[in-house]
Amino acid sequence: MAEGLEAARLTELLREVDEALERMKDGTYGQCDVCHDSVEQDRLLADPLCRYCLDHLTESQRKALEEDLDLAYQIKSALLPKKELAVNGWRVAHHYEPAGPVSGDYCDIIEPPDQPGSVYFLVGDVTGKGVAASILMSHLHAIFRSLVLTNLAVDQLTERANRLFVGGTLATHFATLVCGKATATGEVEICNAGHCPPLLIQGKNVHRIPATGLPIGLFAHSQFASTKVTLAPGDTLLLYTDGLTESRNPSNVEYGEDRLRSFVGHQRSFAPKDLVAACLHDLATFRYGAPRLDDLTVMAIQRER
Repeated sequence: MAEGLEAARLTELLREVDEALERMKDGTYGQCDVCHDSVEQDRLLADPLCRYCLDHLTESQRKALEEDLDLAYQIKSALLPKKELAVNGWRVAHHYEPAGPVSGDYCDIIEPPDQPGSVYFLVGDVTGKGVAASILMSHLHAIFRSLVLTNLAVDQLTERANRLFVGGTLATHFATLVCGKATATGEVEICNAGHCPPLLIQGKNVHRIPATGLPIGLFAHSQFASTKVTLAPGDTLLLYTDGLTESRNPSNVEYGEDRLRSFVGHQRSFAPKDLVAACLHDLATFRYGAPRLDDLTVMAIQRER
């Protein structure tokens, strides 16, 4: 009986695939069967056989989708590091806020068991939003969690992750990313793959760490370089996604990197948790009720005093 049921499911799936191929031939693939408008791109990427836009799902379909999104949110939340950590002479805090139920932002802190005194930190942003971006983010999470065990330098680590990401990703998708490794001596090695420049807060000075390579996922054989900096006790690194700097207020003015640099320069004595909270408060004040349209991640890493 089970074999018969499985055969029936396979037959139904093949029928749906055949219908999708026919719609591709006549140019109607991706159109809602009811209103004939385009089906949401993220939903098509997650389910290429989808035939209805969100506005025309049945009640049972809508409920099933809500349950799937809720489960995806729970899984994504389980992949995030703790909001506050004290690791090998470093204090770390982060804020992670998706624009919808799930997010394409990437945020992780990794303590490799075979590298005592070291900690890896990663912040990234996959192109797009929603379910498809969230799936790719999870893919990145698995890649880096596996590769840190190889004890590669961060530029080589990023190069290898890039090759794996290209091999398992659609050609239209890529990710910007900062991958860093901090040691108990205060030395930090950072590879910035096309991402927003991290800010290094040292006393009264705020330095930006620019990109040292292209986003990952564009070309299989991209090469990356790294930057090395040494943090004294109390120095802080601030990492973020463009959901912070590209936020806009009701007058459509962008928050911007210059405002962020100026702001954090006046919060240099803050602990990581307080610095992240202060940045979020300044952003909320700037936005003044304007809607937030993108995922938002902020991470502060401070060498303990």
